[in-house]
Amino acid sequence: MSDPLLLIGGEAVAGAGDPLAVENPYTTETIATVGSASAEQLDGAIAAARAAFAGWAGTPALERSEMLHEVARRLRESGGDLARTMTAEGGKPLIENRDEIEWCAAAFDYYAEIGRDSAGRVIPPIESTQLAMVVKDPLGVVGCIVPWNYPLLLLTWKVAPALAAGCPVVAKPSELTPLSTLALAPCFSHLPDGVVNIVAGAGATGAALCADERVDCIAFTGSVATGRKVALACADRLARVNLEMGGKDPFIVCADVAAADDSGIEIAARGGAWAAFLNAGQVCTSAERFYVMDEVYDDYVSAFVAHTESLVLGDPFDAATDIGPMVSAPQRQKVVDQVEAAVEAGAEVVTEGSGGPSTGHFFSPAVVTGAPAETDLLREETFGPVAPIVPVKSLDEAIGLANGTRFGLGANVYTRDLESAVRCMRELRAGTVWINDPLTDNDAGPFGGFKQSGIGRELGREGLEAFQETKHVHMETAIERKEWWYPYSEYGAAD
Repeated sequence: MSDPLLLIGGEAVAGAGDPLAVENPYTTETIATVGSASAEQLDGAIAAARAAFAGWAGTPALERSEMLHEVARRLRESGGDLARTMTAEGGKPLIENRDEIEWCAAAFDYYAEIGRDSAGRVIPPIESTQLAMVVKDPLGVVGCIVPWNYPLLLLTWKVAPALAAGCPVVAKPSELTPLSTLALAPCFSHLPDGVVNIVAGAGATGAALCADERVDCIAFTGSVATGRKVALACADRLARVNLEMGGKDPFIVCADVAAADDSGIEIAARGGAWAAFLNAGQVCTSAERFYVMDEVYDDYVSAFVAHTESLVLGDPFDAATDIGPMVSAPQRQKVVDQVEAAVEAGAEVVTEGSGGPSTGHFFSPAVVTGAPAETDLLREETFGPVAPIVPVKSLDEAIGLANGTRFGLGANVYTRDLESAVRCMRELRAGTVWINDPLTDNDAGPFGGFKQSGIGRELGREGLEAFQETKHVHMETAIERKEWWYPYSEYGAAD
């Protein structure tokens, strides 16, 4: 692997700040050392983005569109190498990372098109001689702070709409997974210098990016604790924020899934396991609480356990592997602590899957029953491959429990009944409600959360508008004096 370099003002440079050791979570070996951005280099990256703003904002939307399509083409062309890098530094199975590259390319293609679709709208004027418009202007320089679980996809969800809107970016990947993001630099080499800048660093680098007056917006994905710090830093200088801060997604299984035959329970169990264990449960929209109607609870747990025990843990480069290691030892320990605390409170671990390799940060997928409602396992984000399953007596109870945490990112429902589906759609307090198809993203569908799961939206037209300012333009085509101007005495005394 070649030495990872930062991208600042169109130049590839070695980081001059503290070195970051990048670990392979499967072998636990250090696979690379990345120089973080020094204070001077971060200053240079922000200055380069600021200098590029006027030119990029003024570039015709069609030209920006063509350049974003070229980013998508280059992503697909280099997808194999990028996917292998992501697997080596993050532990996600290679098949999932190949999918991630295609999702990234598709998002760039999507924003390439809607970025040239409109720049506002014409509204009715108040007089016949006038023209009134709502114009969407680029917001300015955008700082993108990206997590480790989907390092390129969650970067793309910020960078693609920002570029489409006419905004240069300064991107900072997680210190755990900087390699794949830094390897993206050639995909942006055809853009004007300074339009895309990529710097490595830990929390101090992100904090400095948030505090800089030249950065007009911070787009962040990560924990609530860090997101709160980002929000406070930006509020202090009244900068725009777009925050996605995780969730505790519920998964509701209605009794009618078994109405026709037993296949409904089997399908809902397989869908639930995929929603809970994808990327070793390290997905912000992972299903982390299962509420299953009493009538099908036993059958559902049985099907869920059987499917869980069939999953293969192992080398993420092996095509036979379903679940790879977790990203780090601290992340794994957080999951261990939550499960152990739930067991001490009376929960039972029904199964821990098929076990895993003796090395690496593996956590065998666990199915847990009997967890008390007040345990962290049912209230706080787990971010690991654990499925706590709870019996409920009614849809009212399931919806009440689903809405009963501080999170509201996503929610899943399995039902054959239209009335139940519509009730869940209306009553679940979540940014996305998936019915009978968990965790499916749509570039045209806005993504984000209610409550402490976030502020703002990514994807869709809303994702583009996150990086635009709205301007009202009022134009009078005739130059003439208005009758309501001074002096008022000309128009008679008031009654």
